[in-house]
Amino acid sequence: MLLEVSRIIVPPGQTVVLENINWSEFEAILDDLGENRGSRIAYDNGKLEIMTPLPEHEVNKEYISDFVKVLLEELDIEFCPLGSTTFKNQAMFKGIEPDSCFYIKNEAAVRGKNKLDLTIDPPPDLALEIDITNRSHPEIYQALGVPELWQYSKDKLKFLLLVDGEYIESKTSANFPNFSLLEVIPQYLNQCRTEGRNKGMRAFRSWVKEQLSN
Repeated sequence: MLLEVSRIIVPPGQTVVLENINWSEFEAILDDLGENRGSRIAYDNGKLEIMTPLPEHEVNKEYISDFVKVLLEELDIEFCPLGSTTFKNQAMFKGIEPDSCFYIKNEAAVRGKNKLDLTIDPPPDLALEIDITNRSHPEIYQALGVPELWQYSKDKLKFLLLVDGEYIESKTSANFPNFSLLEVIPQYLNQCRTEGRNKGMRAFRSWVKEQLSN
């Protein structure tokens, strides 16, 4: 691989697109980029995108991920948060790094594993994409078989559920069907932004507990 991708500077909020990248080149680029980086990648049939998120993107990602953790903790459901782990499948020529992801129903299948192979292991049960810079690749998640994809863009949350191999938009989350999260999560996300993270998270946890008691 003649191109030293690690030397390419991608400013926050910007995307670099590389065309006609074969699988071995894709693997070499991942190695060149390394694991300790702020950029995200998406690879689909030879097209590679490298994006560096904005601070707003990262804040929303962290807050929404924490809301998911609160829900799972209060429901006493074991889960494995894998953040922006690289998921790829050579047979499909696809790869993606979600903003955040969780193994929930399949947590036991990946527990203790330091490396995942989607030709053997299941995909994450829930993936999150924060679409601040129009970077969203539902077709890749769909192909990889991710059962549920959350998209957050312009203060709105969207749930996509995998049905017969295709995503359909849903008003409820498959993982949290008894919670009205479409309206509630943006509300508490805004509270975290305006009143502070801890206050917002405590308020959200109290709301979850109230729903469970009812």
